[in-house]
Amino acid sequence: MSGAINKLRQFKYKLKHDFLTIENIVLVFAIVLCLVWTYQSIVAMSRNWELSERLTTERKALELLKVEVEAIELENEYYKTEEYQELMARKYLDKKLPGEKMVVMPNNSEVARNKYQQNVNETKEKTYSNFEKWMVYLFPNY
Repeated sequence: MSGAINKLRQFKYKLKHDFLTIENIVLVFAIVLCLVWTYQSIVAMSRNWELSERLTTERKALELLKVEVEAIELENEYYKTEEYQELMARKYLDKKLPGEKMVVMPNNSEVARNKYQQNVNETKEKTYSNFEKWMVYLFPNY
């Protein structure tokens, strides 16, 4: 038992005189201070980078909104012009200038609507040989 007490006393002596000296305590304190400072610097740099990215995104959004506002302002200026007002009066109110006459056209008949489709069907049915295509191309009256 006295051997264990002697070893404990020896350990306390070495700890007090070899490890817990002023120089060792200052060195450990300096190392811990450097590690904390480095960690806080890294945290601050990453936060600054994130804020910078957010600022860039917000600036782009602001520019886009400015362009949209400018487009809307130009559109509003167009709506104030006499040209636009005249076109809308003609379109929705059936207004006309002095001396103009309104002509109301009848709706297209079935024949007029299907005329183009009939011509397309006729040309699809008639097929030309290669020689005939060249003849039509070179001599349109062929």
